[in-house]
Amino acid sequence: MTPWNVHHLPRADGKTFLVTGGNAGIGYFAAEQLAGTGATVLLGSRDAAKADAAMASIRTRVPDASLGHLRLDLSDLPSLKSSVDTLKIGRLDAVVCNAGVLLDDQPRRETADGHELTFATNHLGHFVLVHHLMPLLEAADAGRVVTTGSFVGKSAELDLDDLQSKRDYQPKRTYARSKLAQMLFAFELDRRLRAAGSTVLSVVDHPGGALDSLTPPRPVHPAPNGRQFPAGLLLHGKEAGAWPAVRAVLDPAVRGGEMFGPRVFGLRGEPRREPVRGKLADTALAARLWAASAGLTGVEVTR
Repeated sequence: MTPWNVHHLPRADGKTFLVTGGNAGIGYFAAEQLAGTGATVLLGSRDAAKADAAMASIRTRVPDASLGHLRLDLSDLPSLKSSVDTLKIGRLDAVVCNAGVLLDDQPRRETADGHELTFATNHLGHFVLVHHLMPLLEAADAGRVVTTGSFVGKSAELDLDDLQSKRDYQPKRTYARSKLAQMLFAFELDRRLRAAGSTVLSVVDHPGGALDSLTPPRPVHPAPNGRQFPAGLLLHGKEAGAWPAVRAVLDPAVRGGEMFGPRVFGLRGEPRREPVRGKLADTALAARLWAASAGLTGVEVTR
């Protein structure tokens, strides 16, 4: 088998991929790399101007890129069905559930629906989005749901009795819990898809330690400031942080329920398959989270 090469990606002409949060950060670089394969890449973003700027930036690297914008506000759960309904496509080959928020040093905030904002955007929004996208994913030959988790999510503790962080809100801890929830959802989704005989795969990726200061400049991403040493020995930039997600989308050897992260200590380097263990392998916890998420949103992802 030919080794995976992040600099020589397989062609994906004729395929269509959606990247949530594709206008900035890791999502932007995932969209840029996927656009270079000949696929049509849709950038999910609340802000049309930012999406336009990101698409213009991608075209500085991929002049013939096939790009589009899907207006997507993951914190507004009722809006997601109408957003998906605007898609004029017959199938979707993959969605990269990448968008997320970290409200550092800010008080707890709620969405218009009364959900805590971080948990709603990072987890519940993607839970509902995948529900609405499933018919398009099922229409593809082998659709993929690629969920971007986080290294910090692996060590988080999920409180199923306080998913909305009402009792003890701490921004970074709430973020870590939301990323753990995303990963648990993705693994449970794959189990349910397999049980239903679906051709859709659910795969997890995480970017490791991806820093702005180690990220190559783009029109939508300023040149890094300050020293890059010694962080560059342990971490990497957001371009490299997108590699695991891109492999999860494109690699024909990928199987449902797998997880991909950076090669070196899970923090930096080329993407590799990682073992799924600890809380991530807790099927009872994932099933309880699924039930709670369905109750909070009123949707079931698989039929």
